[in-house]
Amino acid sequence: MPKGPLIAIVDDDESIRITTKDLLESAGFSAAVFARAASLLKSRRLSQVSCLIADMRMPKMTGLQLHQHLVASNRTIPTILITAYPDERAQAQAIKANVVCYLVKPFVADELIACVHRALRRHDVDGE
Repeated sequence: MPKGPLIAIVDDDESIRITTKDLLESAGFSAAVFARAASLLKSRRLSQVSCLIADMRMPKMTGLQLHQHLVASNRTIPTILITAYPDERAQAQAIKANVVCYLVKPFVADELIACVHRALRRHDVDGE
């Protein structure tokens, strides 16, 4: 069982959740998966999350809205947004909201791992 920092994966697509979790665990991270933003927000593990990977398009609360909700709640978690529907306007909003990375599905495994490392450095700098 991986013992590295906890990465939360929030995506309504089960296959993305599973493959991303497997990838992260093979790289030495701990990963927890959630089908909806609300599930993460209600989770007792939320306080342990060092990095968030969230889908841009999900029912009820998008990945960007989840990131903004956490920031507004003084619970900033370095966030990586992923999407199957790239949109320049959405990407600009994500960058303005200070997300770590904005990746297009299917993303390259090494690119995601590099983004996670960048997010964890940000998490350490912020003293969270």
